[in-house]
Amino acid sequence: MMTGEIRSKIDAVWNAFWAGGIANPLEVIEQITYLLFLRRLDDQHTNEENKSARLKQPMERRIFPKGKDSRGRSYEDFRWKNFKNFAPAEMYKVIGEHVFPFLRDLGGDGSTYAHHMKDARFTIPTPALLDKVVQLLADVPMEDRDTKGDLYEYMLGKIASAGQNGQFRTPRHIIRLMVEMTAPQPTDLICDPACGTAGFLVAAGEFLRERQPSLLHDAKLKKHFHQGMFHGFDFDNTMLRIGSMNMLLHGVDNPDIRYRDSLAQDHAGQKDADEAYTLVLANPPFAGSLDYENTAKDLLAIVKTKKTELLFLALFLRLLKPGGRAAVIVPDGVLFGSSNAHKELRRMLVEEQKLDGVVSLPGGVFKPYAGVSTAILLFTKTNSGGTDKVWFYDVAADGWSLDDKRTALLSDDKLGPVPKVELAKDEHSKNNLPDVLARWQKRDSAERKRPRTAQSFCVPKADIAAQGYDLSLNRYKEVVHEEVEHRAPREILADLAKLETEIQKGMKELEGMVG
Repeated sequence: MMTGEIRSKIDAVWNAFWAGGIANPLEVIEQITYLLFLRRLDDQHTNEENKSARLKQPMERRIFPKGKDSRGRSYEDFRWKNFKNFAPAEMYKVIGEHVFPFLRDLGGDGSTYAHHMKDARFTIPTPALLDKVVQLLADVPMEDRDTKGDLYEYMLGKIASAGQNGQFRTPRHIIRLMVEMTAPQPTDLICDPACGTAGFLVAAGEFLRERQPSLLHDAKLKKHFHQGMFHGFDFDNTMLRIGSMNMLLHGVDNPDIRYRDSLAQDHAGQKDADEAYTLVLANPPFAGSLDYENTAKDLLAIVKTKKTELLFLALFLRLLKPGGRAAVIVPDGVLFGSSNAHKELRRMLVEEQKLDGVVSLPGGVFKPYAGVSTAILLFTKTNSGGTDKVWFYDVAADGWSLDDKRTALLSDDKLGPVPKVELAKDEHSKNNLPDVLARWQKRDSAERKRPRTAQSFCVPKADIAAQGYDLSLNRYKEVVHEEVEHRAPREILADLAKLETEIQKGMKELEGMVG
């Protein structure tokens, strides 16, 4: 569990990085990630040593070789348990001149993360700062999956500015809502084709650990969980390293996190990706620049557009197996855009697939990174239609203030879609997410009877088709106007005349006083 003490230590290290001249939060996290990986390698080497001693057999797999490197330094000095006790200057020299070259050539522990280490750079500016970071990480109980996962999440929360190409971090409670609504299963193949820090994949893994704990006691399902279930693509190598480490620290040994520009022609029609997944969870870039010439032609055949959010929707449909489901965040423009590409994509979702729901999110959800209004689209790939009624929910509050500060409106145990403590009726107005989840589960029964004046309601497919496949909630929501009784105009004029008389009288009294 994350304690206040660990939080304050991370804050101190963060400030030290800033003072040392590293102001990019991604670079800070990347440097800390390298050190976490070194600690993990040492733990694995120690486990191999213990196993060897227990079985009285030679070590099966040595991560750190015997002897010395090409520059005469003992490989034993590369181990976390040893270098953490060196004087700062010596530690700095060992890590910068010996450990990092070793890491780049390692090929590693067989994990996805090791694969992304080939262009690792050591940029911590001073021995004192390196020592401070190493001592902080030495205090974190790495055998506790929750603590190390929470620590990494806390650091990721410090990515406080939007990156290039529309990158910004999806709030954890929105990710959790989408995971809860799609309810991953132990046999699912889960993909996020714009995975960033792998937040969706981590949340899906945590959901399965909570709801399906027996899967880790079944050898076949356990292997699938660690090696076959999770797939994430990104074209930013820093993000791939951070995402891989996020998965590792949350207890997924070898997820498939790899370099891929998901919309590029290079990856068009790849058989390993087409109709390969049963669940897609994503918040793709909305405003990314797009190289039109290099865009996958098979995506352009589905929808001819330069807009990344539309191309990603076409991609999701291509990635999903028939029967596969998706929960994805889209900007509001996707719901009501009037271009041919917008209309055709919406028509495909409604007529050729099964559109299950549209959850309209409040405008401030992505602040301070972006003020764009968004919605969650939930659909199932059928290739044969199946949309009957589409469920809509108008989220007014997500538990945090909707300004740049994003201050929590309730205590921690009452936040998120599955709060630890049940919300009182008056608290619903501050956090709608538990209600979203409860109503979603009744979308095929009680929800169908709700009037369109309610916060959630269902709309028949025919009504949506009649509106040109417009999916914006406000197109279907009915507003009840309260009747307001106004006073008669003569009565108001009489009151005004009376006031005028009083003003004139007051003026005369003042004139007399100054007279």
